[in-house]
Amino acid sequence: MTFQQDWGPITAISFRTDGHPIMAAGSPIGHIGLWDLEEKKLMSQMREAHSTAIAGLTFVHGEPLLITNAADNAIRVWIFDGPGGQGRLLRFRLGHSAPPTFVRYHGQDGKHILSAGQDGAIHSFSTIHDRYSKSLGHGSINKAKAKKVGLRCTYLRLPPVVCFASETARQNDWDGIIACHQRKSYCTTWNFVRSTMGAHKLKPPNLKTKGTYATAVDITSCGNFVVIGLSAGNVDVYNIQSGIHRGSYGEDTAHDGPIRGVAVDGLNQMTVTAGDDKLIKFWKFKSKQLMHTVDIEVTPTCILLCRESGMLSVALEDFSIKVLDIETYKLVRRFPGHNGKINDMTYSPDGRWLLTASMDCTVKVWDFPSGCLIDCFLLDTPVVSLTMSPTGDYLATAHVDDLSLYLWSNKSLFSMVSLRPLPSNYEPVVVMLPGAAEEEEEEIVEVEEVSEDMMEYESPEQLGERLVTLSLLPESRWKNLLNLDVIKRRNKPKEPPKLPKSAPFFIPTLPGLVPRFVTEVEDESTQSKVVNLGVLERKSVFCVQLEESLKHENYDVPLKTIKEMGPSSIEVEIRSLAPDGGGSVELMQSFLKMIGRMLETKLDFELAQAYLALFLKIHLKFISSEPTLLEEFSTLSTSLDETWLHMQKLFNQSLCVLTYMKSALL
Repeated sequence: MTFQQDWGPITAISFRTDGHPIMAAGSPIGHIGLWDLEEKKLMSQMREAHSTAIAGLTFVHGEPLLITNAADNAIRVWIFDGPGGQGRLLRFRLGHSAPPTFVRYHGQDGKHILSAGQDGAIHSFSTIHDRYSKSLGHGSINKAKAKKVGLRCTYLRLPPVVCFASETARQNDWDGIIACHQRKSYCTTWNFVRSTMGAHKLKPPNLKTKGTYATAVDITSCGNFVVIGLSAGNVDVYNIQSGIHRGSYGEDTAHDGPIRGVAVDGLNQMTVTAGDDKLIKFWKFKSKQLMHTVDIEVTPTCILLCRESGMLSVALEDFSIKVLDIETYKLVRRFPGHNGKINDMTYSPDGRWLLTASMDCTVKVWDFPSGCLIDCFLLDTPVVSLTMSPTGDYLATAHVDDLSLYLWSNKSLFSMVSLRPLPSNYEPVVVMLPGAAEEEEEEIVEVEEVSEDMMEYESPEQLGERLVTLSLLPESRWKNLLNLDVIKRRNKPKEPPKLPKSAPFFIPTLPGLVPRFVTEVEDESTQSKVVNLGVLERKSVFCVQLEESLKHENYDVPLKTIKEMGPSSIEVEIRSLAPDGGGSVELMQSFLKMIGRMLETKLDFELAQAYLALFLKIHLKFISSEPTLLEEFSTLSTSLDETWLHMQKLFNQSLCVLTYMKSALL
């Protein structure tokens, strides 16, 4: 049998295998014909299944499902479950039919990426799952007429979108996207919720210069106003809800030449404009009054404002980058930039990094606090636009002559990455695009090299000799030394403890900081009845170490011993230093020298204060009657006062600055 269609050559053929004698044939204009093989006739037509030639179509084996794809970068699944054998669209995946040129994240959750391509359409891609992706459609000159004509109304389509700005604050109430089209004097509004072009076309009133077109747009953080810059130097403000013109900046024009970028701060207080006249101008948003002008000496190509930090990055035609502070109007950073035109810039969520893409096929990461380049990688094709997720986990890039958007993961979120400045002669290595890696083994080797390059930082015991350093002991070891008598009275048992009746599966433990079982002590003790005279010795290990330290003047050993004790043990040791407790005046003098050594080195400062306070509380009367101890204590008091007065001065300065910052009207 022979069939012939009127739509041109057959581009693809497939047969149903679920019991229906149907053959599907594709055409160069996007139509699909369904032929009945038993009756040898055309059963039905699927017109405008795709906007371009059908590249392939396949029936699923044993299922009434037809999968089609075409040059419009779309794949569609059709199901034949209705009367007449006509297929209906079940699901589809759709991308740009021409390379995307501008991408931005939409919203603060980092789940949606808006992209505009050379095909004139705006798409929303989901980073969670592809089923949440959607197309906002093409811009049309006459929306109602284009809806009647259908997909073939190419003469009613607007030119490609050059740039756009979006905001989620009021997107449920009215349009939240403003788009600037190529060589068009007006800008269009779009609605993300309804996934369609909005009702307004914002065109400047009383436009005198012919051939003027929009070059830059921005939308306020409240979602109420948009700012549009034109090639004639005009900058206009519109209300996006009503589309009404709300004023212009400057007497006649804001700049003498095309506008290269516009930006509004987060509080709608200031508007920043950059023009072809090498000037950056700062305006009051509401009154349209000029506040300040900065001459940057080189023509800018684009600007980007970080609303959180107030940093304005300006890409220049000499491929360098200047960063201005919009509060002080001062130049705060200057980056050498690239070896080609800078296509786009984006900030990290915390405002610490500036990422730039250039025609030299490199993407560079600049660190604001250090003012250095911390990362750079080379690609096969230049990046025309890039945007970083508000959550900081992904970087999305669009490339020259590439239909795809590429996602790059932020390694600093899940691994140790060295952020040391790169040298000036650093040569980046060519990096494969995501999804185009040759082997997995190469990636594993790269991760190992990065981990070897990292050096673990070990904090010293003391950062500086003049700095007061605290110990790492918990507060329970020293904070309650002066209140031990109160704690003991409060915790005194009202009746003696009772032995348990029978609990063979519980092994009793001995009290102390280090848990020990009773059976261990019984095993260690011998059964000999010979009396050990060492048990009757009255001096403890701490006292013996103090006597030895008095001869060698090295108090590290006794200090280490007392730091390992609990509060009750510390009190017992300090009480035993006096002659009444079995000690001597030399032991007390050695203890005071140990405290003086701690104050001199400024180590374990809070322990020295707590130990000295308990020592004075117990032995104050005895110290007043001993000239040797009084002399030692006077030396110690001088060192203590000197250290504490210095710290008190620093505390007072910090409190003064803090009080001023809290009360002053800045």
